[in-house]
Amino acid sequence: MKPSVLISGAGVAGSTAAYWLARHRYRVTVVERSAAQRSSGNPVDVRGPAIPVARDMGVGAALRARATHADGMRVLDRAGRTVATLPMQTEEGALEIPRADLAAVLYDAARDGADFRFDDQVTALSSGPGGVDVTFERAAPEHFDLVIGADGVHSAVRRLAFGPESDLVHHLGVWVATLPLGEPADDPRHALLYNEPGRLTSIHPARGDALVAFIFRGPARPGLDHRDTEAHRRIIAAAYAGAGWRVPALLAKLPGADVYFDAVSRVQLPVWTRDRITLAGDAASCVSLFGDGSSLAMAGAHTLATALAAAGSDVAAGLRRYEAEHRVRTDAKVRRAGRAAALVVPKSRLGLAVRNAGARLMGRAEARS
Repeated sequence: MKPSVLISGAGVAGSTAAYWLARHRYRVTVVERSAAQRSSGNPVDVRGPAIPVARDMGVGAALRARATHADGMRVLDRAGRTVATLPMQTEEGALEIPRADLAAVLYDAARDGADFRFDDQVTALSSGPGGVDVTFERAAPEHFDLVIGADGVHSAVRRLAFGPESDLVHHLGVWVATLPLGEPADDPRHALLYNEPGRLTSIHPARGDALVAFIFRGPARPGLDHRDTEAHRRIIAAAYAGAGWRVPALLAKLPGADVYFDAVSRVQLPVWTRDRITLAGDAASCVSLFGDGSSLAMAGAHTLATALAAAGSDVAAGLRRYEAEHRVRTDAKVRRAGRAAALVVPKSRLGLAVRNAGARLMGRAEARS
């Protein structure tokens, strides 16, 4: 009989893991809290270790068809003048794609080999050496040989198996919000970046309908519901009061918009596995301000499936191998988190001036090469 695995989360990590585990002859069930695949999300990168994963899944053409057309970034001053122009992707085979489109392509690749169940979620777990008894919000309880939490930074599986989010997810002092612009960007080839100390506003051409992003520094907000969109809109509007460039007009689009809002956080656990429960993607390790979290999620999900297949009946050995291999990738990102935040959202006018000077030098060097 095929070993059974439950994956919580039908996003990037969950769908990638489902595809590869089904290929390795697991009986795969995926449960997703949302009623359908999500339609929003910021552009993310498929690069580095994710490129061969996508190629071997046969989704390269589908990803290229949905890729954004941006090939550079323009850093602007308060009047909208260009301070520096920087290229984006330079790695062969790398591309940028809206997160929702990436998740949809991976889901399409995985759905024939797995049982996807939307509009449901895990509510209780009882794990031991022989597997996991799972209680769902809607479906009847079931037993699985393995449970994978691939349900994001606010993972229910992680909370149930490892402890409360407040103990494991640490705010890095930065918030991110995105919403559709509602029209194509004026510049279809460049993402526009406008900074003031402690806050960034950007317009990304995406694919057709441009995307607005607000990235700003701010304290943790204990008790804030990550699904309370009205509260999110109020926080964004307060954070950008008095901002220049096109910001007032962009803020006027907040009412009624499909807003994504969350803190930039560091997920840190001493181990990713407890008995027959393990974590993948943002549920296990999450720090990214440059869109490469999705690449890490794809690479990690592939590593997990490959390690389990190689270990055969020794599930514990497979899980140890997965964590040992993938932590090498994620730990490097965690160590660079502070530097990334300083580049994206400098705290002071001095820091902003230094960042912009560096951007000008980099842009000139790229132009000469």
